[in-house]
Amino acid sequence: MSILEKLERHEVLIVGDVMIDRYLTGSVNRISPEAPVPVVLQQAMEDRLGGAANVALNIHALGSVPVLCSVIGRDEAGIQLQNSILPANQVTGEGMVFSDTRRTTVKTRILGNNQQMLRIDSEDTNDLNAREQEDLLKKVRELFAKRPIKAVILQDYNKGVLTETVISEVMSEARKAGAVTSVDPKKSNFFAYKGVDLFKPNLKEIRDSLPFSVSPTLESLREASVYLREQIKNRLTMITLSEKGLFLDDATNARVFPTIPRKIADVSGAGDTVISIATLGLVANLSQDKVAILSNLAGGQVCEFPGVVPVNRAILEAELEQWV
Repeated sequence: MSILEKLERHEVLIVGDVMIDRYLTGSVNRISPEAPVPVVLQQAMEDRLGGAANVALNIHALGSVPVLCSVIGRDEAGIQLQNSILPANQVTGEGMVFSDTRRTTVKTRILGNNQQMLRIDSEDTNDLNAREQEDLLKKVRELFAKRPIKAVILQDYNKGVLTETVISEVMSEARKAGAVTSVDPKKSNFFAYKGVDLFKPNLKEIRDSLPFSVSPTLESLREASVYLREQIKNRLTMITLSEKGLFLDDATNARVFPTIPRKIADVSGAGDTVISIATLGLVANLSQDKVAILSNLAGGQVCEFPGVVPVNRAILEAELEQWV
């Protein structure tokens, strides 16, 4: 069985902030007479899954089964997400919870002549209220009861779904089920993920959250990892370092894994890809080196394409042959 085949056929629960990434593309050949701004002649519009939903896309692309769980608005965007965009991408919407008081997050990017000119965000970022939290947790418990969940990914974009209560209760359900847990955190609840298996911030998030300076050197990153382990008792620390690769530490062996040079088009969604493949690697009991190599290759690959895209398995398989 190949390495990538070991990542297949696992059911993964993804809990976090779901969004629509909308792209309006067109051409620009004049300036508006009303204001000194370019006029974009719209030629196409595309809606893609973003945030935690992009994690689900990556899990599916790697041959496993994503079970997406989040709270979205009972608005036009939320209904479109549930009824059209998720099914079109072969992602089940059975874990989605509708709210009558929240807006579905939509990030609209306007591109002219293949360059992003403007982004418009429509969203609510306040925490879920008590009713929404209970509805979400009820759905999580139902999914654990009916599905053989092997891993739980908590994907936080600071949009209010992953409250401290939700984090604590989801982690508790995962422990009862013996599921691997991983998190891609943001600053608001950075230290709330007590006992998580894989904690995967990027370097900026580490610098923003730790009480001392951190540089992308092995010694400094190891110091940060020790501090994190003292705070949240995590099993593994993975810190993504952009073009410098990633750092991985299991308390006995800490190492920086360099990435390969790439022509970067767009870094959006790279963290979603990394947490997806790293989590599946842990479920498949791959070695620390293989988890890091896969994560580096997959995260770098998606940066070569414009917009938010999931990993391409065929490209990953070809690149992996050069490393393993």
